[in-house]
Amino acid sequence: MSVLYIFFIPEHPMLIKILFKLVPMWLIISYAYLHRPSTSSKTYWTIIFGLFFCMLGDGTLHWFIVGLSAFLIGHLFYMGAFFSKWRFSWLRFVSIIPIVCYSFFMGKELITAIIQNGNASLVIPVIFYVIVISLMTWSAIMTGNIWASIGSILFVLSDSILSWNMFVASIPYSNVLIMTTYYLAQFLIAHSARSIVSSTLYLDKKIGSTI
Repeated sequence: MSVLYIFFIPEHPMLIKILFKLVPMWLIISYAYLHRPSTSSKTYWTIIFGLFFCMLGDGTLHWFIVGLSAFLIGHLFYMGAFFSKWRFSWLRFVSIIPIVCYSFFMGKELITAIIQNGNASLVIPVIFYVIVISLMTWSAIMTGNIWASIGSILFVLSDSILSWNMFVASIPYSNVLIMTTYYLAQFLIAHSARSIVSSTLYLDKKIGSTI
């Protein structure tokens, strides 16, 4: 369905385009639900809510601020879920340094382009979004879960291509690059929902048996 949307569905009518854009996310959410952990978990459902709000962002991104707000809420849900499964290590902790450097570079370039294009009202929302998605990525890395980590990095890559193409300069094949990285990012985050909970339950049982 992702391939169908990316390569074959025409831009118009817009309603049909949006509908087919949402189908892969419905399937990803269904995948996450069908692979839910055996034990009910707040972390799992928080990730599901994050997927749902990102899907709303998909459908409303044509109205930029509305879509951005929905994605922002989705990232806040992801962040809450990932930080609740924090597993400290210095190697993962220092990943904040390249994340901050990259976020500063992207933020600076985007803000400059936005102001030059006469869209100063977007500066604050964009800054806030860059901060939140950066923290979401770091929180995913701090879980130690490979799927959540790769998924969050791909999400940043997808949003970077989208925002650069929208505000700074055109990128060849931008739609293909944006959507392939985006759908893969969401699938990996959905896939991580069960493994994050399962690995935590395993650690809790192991610690309990040791005590």
